Amino acid sequence: MRIVLLITALMLAQAQTGNSQAAPFTCWIRGPADKLGERPSPLDSISVQLGGGAIKLCYGRPSARGRKVMGGLVPFDQPWRLGANEATTINVPFAAQLAGVRVEPGIYTLYAIPGASKWQIVVNRGVQRWGVPIDGDVRARDVGAGTVATESLGAPVETLTLKFAPAAGNATELVLEWEKTRVRIPIRRAS
Repeated sequence: MRIVLLITALMLAQAQTGNSQAAPFTCWIRGPADKLGERPSPLDSISVQLGGGAIKLCYGRPSARGRKVMGGLVPFDQPWRLGANEATTINVPFAAQLAGVRVEPGIYTLYAIPGASKWQIVVNRGVQRWGVPIDGDVRARDVGAGTVATESLGAPVETLTLKFAPAAGNATELVLEWEKTRVRIPIRRAS
């Protein structure tokens, strides 16, 4: 049901034309929207109200399915797209800091270089692209990177989950949980 609603929302957003106001940010998908339900890693989106605007993030949600995730499916010390399928994309409607990286209002992609105890979170200008490879051409569009610590979870999380922590003033965190790892990525509206 959630996928049907998401497909409907995406199709309606893509059908809007001739609107003089800025259209709301929609998740970019590669391929026909009616095929999203066939993917093993479903598309999801999350948003948070922060400082008078809404930040929205779109990502693919892979599942472990018995595989070793951290240090296996997600190799350490190599770029990873923070999800599956399309690159993980974030729309920031105001100047902000993402993992300590200053950005102007706009759409960016995020990827990580995970390690056992800390991750590098990279903000990139390359949008509307498949998540891999993260090669020299993609990395040439990096805006910057910040480092965040990992935390251990008591119980494993089967499917990659990204969520925003409740906003506190002009700040929030993008929280990633998968397998037995949690990462908190700070987000702050710039003044």
